Amino acid sequence: MGSMSLRQCAPGPGPPRDQSAVLTQSLVISVDAMGGDHGPSVVIPAVARALTLVPPEVRFLLHGDEGAMGAELARHKGVLARAEVRHSERVVGMDEKPAQALRRGKGTSMWNAVEAVREGQAIAAVSAGNTGALMAISRLILRMSADLERPALVASIPHQNGVSTFLDVGANVDCDAERLVEFAIMGEAFHRAAHGAPRPTVGLLNVGSEEMKGHEEVREAHRILRQGGLDLEYRGFVEGDDITRGAVDVIVTDGFTGNVALKAMEGAARFITNELRTALTSSFAGTVGAAFARPSLRRFRDRMNPPPAAPLLGLNGIVLKCHGGATERDFAQALRVAADLARSDFAAEIERNMTRLPAALAESSPAPRMEPSK
Repeated sequence: MGSMSLRQCAPGPGPPRDQSAVLTQSLVISVDAMGGDHGPSVVIPAVARALTLVPPEVRFLLHGDEGAMGAELARHKGVLARAEVRHSERVVGMDEKPAQALRRGKGTSMWNAVEAVREGQAIAAVSAGNTGALMAISRLILRMSADLERPALVASIPHQNGVSTFLDVGANVDCDAERLVEFAIMGEAFHRAAHGAPRPTVGLLNVGSEEMKGHEEVREAHRILRQGGLDLEYRGFVEGDDITRGAVDVIVTDGFTGNVALKAMEGAARFITNELRTALTSSFAGTVGAAFARPSLRRFRDRMNPPPAAPLLGLNGIVLKCHGGATERDFAQALRVAADLARSDFAAEIERNMTRLPAALAESSPAPRMEPSK
């Protein structure tokens, strides 16, 4: 197959399209090829691997330095049959502050990857670059949908019965009750689209399941979700050990708590995996046993791996953040997730549910106290 220009198959600039129309057209994923700790040396092989994971109509826009990408593209010749290279002069640094990225980001590979979504040239963007910069740039370029205040980062956490949706995992350190309710609405729509649950259950992460526990914002969000008339299967408070137990489908918390919990789980997974490897290679018998158990151990490793990408929910477009140290396999899986989300209508579901939030807030507001007559 010869090289194909994506300009021929990508939709032109204009208002957001009906997601149902996307299913019959080529799906274009816009990729920041310079982001993360490894840049093109991981991203280009990941795109090559993703070609076997996504439907044949999925194509890619690769944003970055043509020279830096050239050597990897020469080693993975099949990529150019379903991708187009877009040269970008600059890169957003991994240590760059969001405000700096906004001032100096125009023309970078990250900026151009997100801008392609706004201009209708791509349906989703993926980057392993600076998290704060990606959130700020995405919010500026794509804007928030349905009167949402800020995007939320969401992670899919494996548990004994399947997968839970966990948010926010780092985009919003401080959250009031209304933000937490927004996260519940976004997380429920995402879980239905990404994991196929017809009626996802939702819980608020807290230090206990009792009504009086937790800080004021969590208790107020709990009251709104209980009394506000939102069409959610809300199950109340959940605790930290419920995350991997699968007590509910969607677990909601603020970005500070969520990021700490996610990294603690990643660290625990690495510790268990390393200890298992050490135990199995410490003796000849263990090594022989490990050789026989290799397929099962590989499945165990894959199950324990952290989620490959965290979508930014609430934007007028799909943006996924892959972790900075992502491997080729991780980034390829992130591209697959982007393609799956592009073929769903989760963004429209979020918008539909958000229209009910003002009424829910008003309905759950406590009645004003009557002053005693004099």
